[in-house]
Amino acid sequence: MEATYAAPAASTAPAAGQDPASAAVALGRSFLDLLDEEAPAAEFERPVLAARAAEVPARLLAELEDIKLVALRIRGELEQRRRREAELAALFETAGDLAALHDQDAVLRAIVHRARLLLGTDVAYLTLHDQAAGDTFMRVTAGSVSACFRQVRLGMGEGLGGLVAQIATPYVTADYFADARFVHTTAIDMAVREEGLVAILGVPLLLGTSVIGVLFAADRRTRTFGPQEVALLSSMAAHAAVAIDAANLLEETRAALAELNAANEQVKEHSVALERAWQAHHRFTELVLAGGQAADVVDAVGAVLGSDVAILDAHDVPVAVSGEPLPGSDPALRRALAGARAGRGAVRADSIWAAPATAGSEHLGTLVLRASPDLPETDRMILERAAIVAALLLLLRRSVTETEHRVRGELLSDLLSAPQRDTESLRARALRLGTDLDGPHLVVVGHTAQAHRARLRPAAAHLAATRGWLAADYESYTVLLLPGSDPGEAARTVAAALGPVVTREITTCGAGPASGPAAIAAAYRQARRCVEALLALGRRGEAITLDELGFLGMLVSDRKNVPGFIQSVIGTLIDYDARRGTELVRTIDAYLCSGGNLTATKDALHVHVNTLTQRLDRVTRLLGEDWRLGERGLEIRVAAHLHQLGAASWAADRGQ
Repeated sequence: MEATYAAPAASTAPAAGQDPASAAVALGRSFLDLLDEEAPAAEFERPVLAARAAEVPARLLAELEDIKLVALRIRGELEQRRRREAELAALFETAGDLAALHDQDAVLRAIVHRARLLLGTDVAYLTLHDQAAGDTFMRVTAGSVSACFRQVRLGMGEGLGGLVAQIATPYVTADYFADARFVHTTAIDMAVREEGLVAILGVPLLLGTSVIGVLFAADRRTRTFGPQEVALLSSMAAHAAVAIDAANLLEETRAALAELNAANEQVKEHSVALERAWQAHHRFTELVLAGGQAADVVDAVGAVLGSDVAILDAHDVPVAVSGEPLPGSDPALRRALAGARAGRGAVRADSIWAAPATAGSEHLGTLVLRASPDLPETDRMILERAAIVAALLLLLRRSVTETEHRVRGELLSDLLSAPQRDTESLRARALRLGTDLDGPHLVVVGHTAQAHRARLRPAAAHLAATRGWLAADYESYTVLLLPGSDPGEAARTVAAALGPVVTREITTCGAGPASGPAAIAAAYRQARRCVEALLALGRRGEAITLDELGFLGMLVSDRKNVPGFIQSVIGTLIDYDARRGTELVRTIDAYLCSGGNLTATKDALHVHVNTLTQRLDRVTRLLGEDWRLGERGLEIRVAAHLHQLGAASWAADRGQ
């Protein structure tokens, strides 16, 4: 900016009485004073005007004009040099600022901000080339007020910026919309119009021969950008290109360093994981050599991997579990087990991992782990090595278990087939297995579809072995002998334990309690007939006793407990009649025998119809609304009729 100048009043006026020649010389020296004082160009007219006022000769006046022109030329050169020095200083400052910045965003903002200041424009902005899209996009702006302008994209050759990017040459327009030398597009023109730009100067950002972007300076009024301004912005663009390249290289270096650090961490983690895997394998080996059990293996794997672990046998029956048990009905578990059977290594289904425990081509079982889906490779290795150890333990366990199951099964089979033959030998064999045959025992008979019996047999044997019971596969049924006094509860307990293993409905019946070989064999026959009755009735999947079958149970039982049947069905009515002196049992016998005909019933009983209705209402309150219906109605009719016929005496006459 030029300094404010005020010329002294006497600086250009000749002294009084001074001859014209001396006055001309004095006026000529005043040009030097003006140059020294950096006076405005208009001030250089004052000496000439003063000489004319002093009536200096024409020859001297012409020389003063020549001196003025020389002084103005010198002044212009000095002003140009000062401006160039200021620009160079600004460029040096810009280079220093850019060298101090390492973040690309900060570099680009500094470039655009300094370009706007140096050229004194309303707006400055910078676009970068998008290699993937093949166009340039707005990266940074300074002074912009339009959101549309800040988001504009320029295709190669489109708009002033697209042209600069295409030809790699500076381009300037004093009036953008009146300039037809480049391709106008609706989108670009709309963005420029919304920003209000008129005069635009764009210079390429070059790295070698490649254009990486365009730097712009723009005004919202008509303006002619001179060669010096083009050169200045080009210098800025050159600095910017180098700074952008340096920032990119720095980011690439940082990324490479980060990748190197990550790789180093992975190497460390891999080394630690391998050491952990070796220690786990060493621990598993020690467990086997020390005679460890399957429970010791799952505890060790669970401690190493920090997850719930289970070992399942060849029939997917849990052998040992560490942590929360895995539900057998879980679809993910079923898929994982199927995958383990089909492959050789660990497989995953959702968050459940399964590794097969095999010996040659024989599948002995599966080691199951609940863990995250992205289980590390080394943890998978630990799981697979643990499965090898589990296979060895399962082989040992199977050998011992098969021997124990065979002994227990042979004892129960002999007990059921020939209870009277050498009873003392049967008692002694049972005592060696921890079973006292003279104590109260229950017999539970189980049945399932033929396709699932192969799973039921080992599951029942395992259940019996773990609880101190006896189990055998006898006459196409699975039979269990266990201590207790409630056969119905025993049947339901066995069904609940074996049902999930078989994954199909299992029908069970309990009988007993019985003491001694002969009574146990008789209880087996009773439980078997109960199962046969359930199957014949299509009531598969139930767990009951013969007594719970009602009169059907009485019919198939070898002990016709008629009084017990009557009491279980209509004992409430019998007790009521005994307390109140009523005839409710006789009433329902007559009512059911008449097919529910009220008139026939009242005539048979010799009572009024209102009395009959009151008695039937009382029966309904005591037995429930459904006492006339279906199978229950049939049972009540049979029980009432037997009671009326004197069932107790009938049973006594027959030795029941």
